[in-house]
Amino acid sequence: MSSTDISLHKDVHLEHDDHHDDHHDQSFLEKYIFSQDHKVIAKQFLFAGIFWAIIGGTFSSLFRLQLGFPDATFTFLEPFLGKWVEGGKLNPEFYLALVTMHGTIMVFFVLTAGLSGTFSNFLIPLQIGARDMASGFMNMLSFWFFFIASVIMFYSIFLETGPAAGGWTVYPPLSALPQAISGSGAGMTMWLVSMALFIISQLLGGVNYITTVINLRTRGLSMSKLPLTIWAFFLTAVLGLLAFPVLFSAALLLIFDRSFGTSFFLSDIYVAGEALSHTGGSPVLFQHLFWFLGHPEVYIVILPTFGIVSEVIATNARKPIFGYRAMIGSMLGIALLSFVVWAHHMFVSGMNPFLGSVFMFLTLIIAVPSAVKVFNWIATLWRGNINFTPAMLFSVAFVSLFISGGVTGIILGNSALDIQLHDTYFVVAHFHLVMGSAAFFGMFAGVYHWFPKMFGRMMDEKLGYLHFWITFAGVYLIFMPMHYIGIAGFPRRYYTWTGFDTFSTFMNMNTFITVAAVISFAAQFFFLFNFFYSIFKGRRATENPWKSNTLEWTTPVNPGHGNWPGPLPVVYRWPYDYSKPGAPEDFIPQNVPFSQTQSSNLPHERDFE
Repeated sequence: MSSTDISLHKDVHLEHDDHHDDHHDQSFLEKYIFSQDHKVIAKQFLFAGIFWAIIGGTFSSLFRLQLGFPDATFTFLEPFLGKWVEGGKLNPEFYLALVTMHGTIMVFFVLTAGLSGTFSNFLIPLQIGARDMASGFMNMLSFWFFFIASVIMFYSIFLETGPAAGGWTVYPPLSALPQAISGSGAGMTMWLVSMALFIISQLLGGVNYITTVINLRTRGLSMSKLPLTIWAFFLTAVLGLLAFPVLFSAALLLIFDRSFGTSFFLSDIYVAGEALSHTGGSPVLFQHLFWFLGHPEVYIVILPTFGIVSEVIATNARKPIFGYRAMIGSMLGIALLSFVVWAHHMFVSGMNPFLGSVFMFLTLIIAVPSAVKVFNWIATLWRGNINFTPAMLFSVAFVSLFISGGVTGIILGNSALDIQLHDTYFVVAHFHLVMGSAAFFGMFAGVYHWFPKMFGRMMDEKLGYLHFWITFAGVYLIFMPMHYIGIAGFPRRYYTWTGFDTFSTFMNMNTFITVAAVISFAAQFFFLFNFFYSIFKGRRATENPWKSNTLEWTTPVNPGHGNWPGPLPVVYRWPYDYSKPGAPEDFIPQNVPFSQTQSSNLPHERDFE
């Protein structure tokens, strides 16, 4: 880059900065409630995600009490749950509602909106050197659609007939017939309306993320110099933009079946001996529509954590990420393949065995790019000068969980085995390890790592370590035993199993799982205390506490709206120049020209000057 080019570049950005700084004083509502600043919107998503995580975790603890102590009475719950606890026993229909709402909340409201909404919003402009998102107004609308969806979903919990109780996958005919059970009534209607608004929120956000990455990268930041976080958020947004409209159409057609007498998903239905007028529909059609979103959704949840974990591991191992281009290629491969494996969720639906074999083949292939990522993470850790921060511990544990859950995914990808294991706790264990727990660990890693940039303060490391070790041990103590009882045939989604002599031998195992689950959930309050206390009382952060290379650490400790007070940074190098031979320090930020690092430049890097 010539001196003339740099001078011209500075003049352009100074002109932009002068225009940007000409802001009127914002009111409290404009600055914190209806803000168009991507950093404030990211915090709004984070706080909403934390709220929903507490609700979802509470629900799982409640139904685990029922499963772990099926003959016990829980009279202490009566003041809180009212008619849903009769004589100290959890109502069976409310148990179904708890399972339904737990899955919905965790998958969509926490691990989709809470995770992507927080980190895509916060990091994309900061790491690509942009002032803000492409459309601040659309960004604000994205959060408020999510907020309205949250209010409707939360309100449905308190309906007299109870929240939706048809499972988080809301398969018809149970979800399509309001008269089927109490949880198929108003609660299910509100579930569908809430999800429709949630999808609109995700589509608004996705369009914004994609547009911002393509159009607003700073000078010198080519796609081949993007941090892996940005690649992950970008591909996640593409997946959501292509897959979520299909679920929107499924929800819309289900509303038509429920309220307007259509028969998209219903045919030859009898309720209490009475034949309904529905004919010609197919409940399996809904399964196809749901899982066409449902499997990309797995990667919409896990892909952002791929980027977060890659960034945290490289930073704390003080090494360049191993196989940068292979990491990008593997994410592209996963994104592509995620659209052609959805029917592996439907091996027991009666599909043609040949079609099942096709989806089995594609499912097993997707393990290849996943294995590439695991290999590259381990190679990055190998012989690294590792700093075991809480974020690093959660990232390493993420890799462990992804391996453990991924191996069982290969087992379930085999249609012959899946038919035997599908309705057992083996599936629950696999799903929660590879997606639920691993994604949460990636989210925790991100919060611990970027907390100083979000709030200008440091979280307490000792509380972080305590939170990590209890949670890490708890996750394995919960889900590893589930694999064993699942192989033995223990069924999932049963309110009680004491009437089956076959399963009585698993009484102690279920009790053990429940105790581990309750302790693990309680450990999250160490994180909550640490998080909220540190916002106000934590040790003040320096500008670059982790000695990272990416652009967000070149902003002030508490960046204002616009991120950089002066010209936007210019990028000269990739984001993983750690421990470079000949360099005076073990990191070189992306905005440092090669002319300033002559002693560490590689032969091809001298050509840039």
